[in-house]
Amino acid sequence: MIPSRRITSSQTGTHRHLQAVVDKHLATAWQKPISDYSREVFARVEHWLAHDDRPWILDSGCGTGESSARLAELFPDSKVLGFDRSQARLARLSRKTTVPENCLTIRANADDLWRQLVTANVKPTRHYLFYPNPYPKPAQLNQRWHGSPVFPYLVALGGNLELRSNWSIYVEEFAAALTQSTGITASVEPHVADAPVSPFEKKYQDSGHKLWRITINLHNR
Repeated sequence: MIPSRRITSSQTGTHRHLQAVVDKHLATAWQKPISDYSREVFARVEHWLAHDDRPWILDSGCGTGESSARLAELFPDSKVLGFDRSQARLARLSRKTTVPENCLTIRANADDLWRQLVTANVKPTRHYLFYPNPYPKPAQLNQRWHGSPVFPYLVALGGNLELRSNWSIYVEEFAAALTQSTGITASVEPHVADAPVSPFEKKYQDSGHKLWRITINLHNR
């Protein structure tokens, strides 16, 4: 196995503009139009969710979808919706594993899908964000989930939210943004994956990276 490179950044702590950026996005409704493709995808999602009344879990940015299949095995009494913006990554899933009947993976854009779910008041019981792109350059703050205009919708989705990353600063920023947005104290903790949920998690851990996570209950949001 080729070891995974460690994340390097000139940023040594929480971004100095994080609070101002989060405040701006909390105070401003995002006006980006929903694409026609996203509307078609959401119609499919609504149909799938309405098929039965089992609770459902959202796996955002699921990559190949292996994490979604794993979650479906861990929570057999729930349905798992995994989405990623790359069809090429998702296409690898069927070649590697049998997808459980309670799992659906689709190509979708978080900017649109999260907003559509919130608008329709269709919310998961659990929401996972496994190892999102860290965008480690300080100038890339607005590309991180907590620095994006879509962040208030992520929070509004509610549920038991868990984020994992191999860059502690990302998780610390995410925790700070959640606390700022909700008033709920969110803390960062080390994570050891006894059974890695995805190839990324296994690769990072096998490469000796420290893993971090945050979990927070947003059911009342």
